[in-house]
Amino acid sequence: MKQVNGIQKEGGDRPGLKSAFLRDCARVLVDDLLPLKKVQPIVKNSQKYQQILASVRAVGLVEPPAVSPVARQAGKYFILDGHLRVEALKDLGIREVNCMVATDDDTYTYNKRVNRLSPVQDHKMIVRAVERGVSTERIAETLGLSPLTIQHRFRLLNGICPDAVALLADKPCPAKNFDVLRRMKPIRQIEAAELMVCQNNFTGAFALAILSATPPDQLVPDPKGGGNETGSVESMARMERELAALQAQNHAVEDTYGPDVLHLTVVKGYLASLLSRAAIVRWLAKHRPEYLREFQNIAELTELPVESGQPH
Repeated sequence: MKQVNGIQKEGGDRPGLKSAFLRDCARVLVDDLLPLKKVQPIVKNSQKYQQILASVRAVGLVEPPAVSPVARQAGKYFILDGHLRVEALKDLGIREVNCMVATDDDTYTYNKRVNRLSPVQDHKMIVRAVERGVSTERIAETLGLSPLTIQHRFRLLNGICPDAVALLADKPCPAKNFDVLRRMKPIRQIEAAELMVCQNNFTGAFALAILSATPPDQLVPDPKGGGNETGSVESMARMERELAALQAQNHAVEDTYGPDVLHLTVVKGYLASLLSRAAIVRWLAKHRPEYLREFQNIAELTELPVESGQPH
């Protein structure tokens, strides 16, 4: 047994392997958790924070914060991951929380790759909860959303071809795009989904451009009997503008991609050499923790980040 900041740590299951965290969570006073970055007041007005607050209030804390003991300050911990969760606990008047205690955070990057729920995955989660008897109101309260929003997400895939759903299942395709797909017949839905995936463009404007280019015989008849204006001059002009903008984005990326990769490779190598020195990492962790996180993110890049809606 070995003690870390007054907490006993058991050895690993296999010799030679070092655990990044203590085996058991530690019960810590919220006031003893010290942030490594300041949470700006405007953040508390964001939808993300309100959802965290509502979730903690309704079902409690699901994922414990990750913390690291403060040297020479028994009982004090730096917050490595979970600043917003800790702020929510403070706002709700909760005094203690279970925390994952890191044994060494010099080179560990938390949430290096965060996989956000796609709208399809979000829909399946809501459907599963409803099937298990959870009310729409309870789900809305937990997620910090309105009951109408939950109902819309519950019906998200009504009228959508299963093959199109499979193509978009793990993609950041906005929920409003499924309303656009619903106006197409199944075969066209698949083609539209393939176009969005191929171009890595899931914007609403691109989905509407695809709808505008869809032949009338591949559209679902309007139940209200209204006329279809997708073949109008205005709709075709809008589609042409969207495609022209997409081509311009492709050309811009082609012109700068090579130099960007070269510059990033040089910077990445230099930062990696700096972060290999323990003294530099310790100084940054103590004096400039926000710089350390960014430097670690850059040093661990394996490819240039591609934002949704941007061409490869």
